[in-house]
Amino acid sequence: MAMLEVQDIHAYYGNIHALKGVSLTVDEGEIVTLIGGNGAGKTTTLRSISGLLNPREGHIFFEGQEISTMPAHDLVPMGIAMVPEGRGIFAKLTVIENLEMGAYHRSDKATIKKDLEYVCQLFPRLDERRKQIAGTMSGGEQQMLAMARAMMSRPRLLLLDEPSMGLAPVLVESIFTTIEDINKEGTTILLIEQNAHMALQVAHRGYVIQTGEIVLADTAKVLQRDPMVQKAYLGID
Repeated sequence: MAMLEVQDIHAYYGNIHALKGVSLTVDEGEIVTLIGGNGAGKTTTLRSISGLLNPREGHIFFEGQEISTMPAHDLVPMGIAMVPEGRGIFAKLTVIENLEMGAYHRSDKATIKKDLEYVCQLFPRLDERRKQIAGTMSGGEQQMLAMARAMMSRPRLLLLDEPSMGLAPVLVESIFTTIEDINKEGTTILLIEQNAHMALQVAHRGYVIQTGEIVLADTAKVLQRDPMVQKAYLGID
């Protein structure tokens, strides 16, 4: 049984049919990426999985339990965390306060303390800036904070929406290295990313979405060799 199973979901914004029968699976321990152009339906897929948008048709299962109509705040204690596009940090709070907010539903103080140490090891810059107001940090630092805050909820499934957006190339490399590290520690990841080159380098499998429909699905290595993927997403003619 897949950890996450999305079955033929249709999602709308008003009368706009954004997802037209999207199906995908994510197995425990995998990094799976969903690539596609702007407006293809990548973020809408994540919003549907994370409870921010209820699909009108279809089903979503997490560890065998249907979550299609469950609100986002009920999914976090189940083990699903999302890092949204644009980071979504609490700009007026300090770094440490943001991290503590990630564990808002938990009461295990000793383990929370250990998890704080863990995320500060993952992102040493956050450790240096624990008392800094989050909104005064650079874009790369804010992305690190958003990922660390999500990890504080102890997710089994981490949803990442465009983690490299707006970052300098050297920071992009660092973020993707950390994504691999998080996965090696046991967290399953569904990655939405416009930087298809980097996404397919770290992912085990991938899906390609166009105008709300999945048009390709295979291992990351096979997708890297696919002529359509090379031309449309990897800049190879």
